[in-house]
This record gives sequence, structure tokens and C-alpha cells, in this order.
Amino acid sequence: MTTIIRKISVTEKGALIGANNQYMLEVAPSATKPQIRAAVEAQFGVHVVSVNTANYRSRTVATRTRRTTSTQAWKRAIVTLRDGERIEIV
Repeated sequence: MTTIIRKISVTEKGALIGANNQYMLEVAPSATKPQIRAAVEAQFGVHVVSVNTANYRSRTVATRTRRTTSTQAWKRAIVTLRDGERIEIV
């Protein structure tokens, strides 16, 4: 079984959307919206109103020794919670 939620993304954009009761998560690329909703509700004990996702493809980057390597593909989910509920970020 793969882990659905990899980490909570703490960025400037994440802080801005936090005012709208939304949280930005890095999730497994194969995760679907219903799986993300179920994982957030089970792990944090909150009620999810909506889930929006964005896929980021891998990129080719050059190293200092002029070799090329690829970054890892990942998926971001923006989760909107019910009014009055929060995810505690430690």
C-alpha cells in the first residue's frame, strides 16, 4: 500500500490560501480525488468540502558535472475544509 499524503506544503501560497480554509498537500501521483479526500479525513479527523489537484511532470536538469538527470514527478492537492475546521501544522 502506498502512502497517499506525502507532506503538507508550507509555502507563501499555502499561507495565502490558508485564509480561505484551504491547505496545500503533496500527494502520491497515482492518488485520485476520492482517495485524497478519504486519507485527509481519516488522518486529520476533518471534513473535506472539495479537492483540487495539479500534476507536475519531471524535468531534465543539468548537474555541475554536465550530466543530465531527471527530477521526480509529483502531484499537489489543494484541500478545502468545512468552516471552523483546521489541520494543525506542527
